[in-house]
Amino acid sequence: MNILWLIFVGLIAGWLATELVEGGASGIFEFMVVGVVGSMLGGLVVTRFGLTVAEGFLGSVVTATIGAIILIFGLRVIIHH
Repeated sequence: MNILWLIFVGLIAGWLATELVEGGASGIFEFMVVGVVGSMLGGLVVTRFGLTVAEGFLGSVVTATIGAIILIFGLRVIIHH
């Protein structure tokens, strides 16, 4: 995957995850990090559970957003406990 594509999708996914889950990222760099890491995590989850996600850009954003939400919740558990 093209690195610019990954960063672009990561920015969108990080922002969406933060909008959906209060207390996620708070800046463009954090959106990107949460989204890019979430993209990888989301890819693992989708593949592992055999989920079907839309193809192309929309599928990438949905998968990355799912992963970013999981990442945010996971970090909350680790940090607060």
